Amino acid sequence: MWQSMQKLNIDNSWIEQIARFGYAVKGVVYFIVGLLAMPVALGIGNEAAGTSDVLQIIVAQPLGKFLLTIVAVGLTSYAVWRFVQAFVDPEHRGSQANRVIPRLGYAISGASYAGLAMTAMQIIAGAGSHSSSWRHDWTARLLAQPFGQWLVGIVGVVVLGVGVSLAYVAFTPKFRQRLQLSKMTTTQIKWVMGIGRFGVTARGVAFGIIGLLLIQAAVQSDPDEVQGLGGALQTLAEEPFGRWLLGIIAVGLVAYAIHLSILARYRRIRI
Repeated sequence: MWQSMQKLNIDNSWIEQIARFGYAVKGVVYFIVGLLAMPVALGIGNEAAGTSDVLQIIVAQPLGKFLLTIVAVGLTSYAVWRFVQAFVDPEHRGSQANRVIPRLGYAISGASYAGLAMTAMQIIAGAGSHSSSWRHDWTARLLAQPFGQWLVGIVGVVVLGVGVSLAYVAFTPKFRQRLQLSKMTTTQIKWVMGIGRFGVTARGVAFGIIGLLLIQAAVQSDPDEVQGLGGALQTLAEEPFGRWLLGIIAVGLVAYAIHLSILARYRRIRI
């Protein structure tokens, strides 16, 4: 029995380590996204970058394939942690309807970051990235189906809802409960909560824009309207006062990256 408990502790420690590594690598990706959006907001950059674009930027650096391999492993680690949250239920959300939805969200997030990790591995192998084309393709296929416009619209509403929920959760007690605040000073807690709330809200706004673009694609039956994070930020920059808003979101995404690095150290991980 003692050996079984010991084995469980080892497994738990392993899962905790990959979760923390995943948060750290995800933070690096969003930090670069935020930094690259700032020149666009100032009118001196060409185009905002999304998470897939960041992978291409990393591989173009010295030792790029090595660095991108680390990123791919980190994104895979984060995806595994999300699947653990979804299917193992370490946070004991249970099977009630109001608790199933967050677990479903974890599963979708896991699939998304697993796909991003796959994209990184394809780039390392020299296959390139086709992030914008696959979005266009799946939307075109969906729009071609019976009730396709409704289906794309529903996806857009769901993504918009995710963005709203991110901003909402940032100001709930659950947001504090995720962190081991007992390991921080009062001043640190104040900064950590401020940066985290600002960063998560900015990411929620970005998700909201992606959702609105999906809804627009459904209404106009035009798959070209579908955009990822980079496209959503670029679309925002082209609107009246868009650069001001983009600048705020860019700083917010950097804050979100800092928040992820804090999660890598202080996230309360229960297995």
